[in-house]
Amino acid sequence: MSVLISGGCKNGKSYYAQELARAMGAPLYYIATMIPHDAEDEARIERHRRERAGWGFETIECGRDILRALDGTNLSGAFLLDSTTALLSNEMFSSDGIDPTAGERVARALCEFVQRAPNTVVVSDGIYSDANRYDAWTECYRRNLARIDCALAQVCDTVIEVVAGLKIVYRGSVLL
Repeated sequence: MSVLISGGCKNGKSYYAQELARAMGAPLYYIATMIPHDAEDEARIERHRRERAGWGFETIECGRDILRALDGTNLSGAFLLDSTTALLSNEMFSSDGIDPTAGERVARALCEFVQRAPNTVVVSDGIYSDANRYDAWTECYRRNLARIDCALAQVCDTVIEVVAGLKIVYRGSVLL
């Protein structure tokens, strides 16, 4: 079963995603996409490591070119990819410059990821609920993330939004 989980920051998405992935069976792979840039990023990564300690996940660090994360894995295992938001940021804003078309490439790669590894839980941050207008690059990033979320929603069996710890199922069903 493939699941897309979206929602605002710090709403329990990652913890819930870990529970879902564990329920899918073993082996368990945690695809960590965040490339840390500051102490806050490091603290967030450490919190996630502590939360999944002892759960049996093999962590694969893959901040770019996401299909590489599948190399050497058992594709019938359960994969937790956290998160599309960090992955897009890494692909769109790199030392090579800004790539406004990164969303198309990332969406294709993530859809292929889900097709190749059908027991996948994908976490994405819902950053669309405010009415603020941002600079052109931030708006470009938001459009690209929306493109990714829409593409994943089409290929995933289940689509869930987590709001203040509550799970809203838009399509499919959940194990937990």
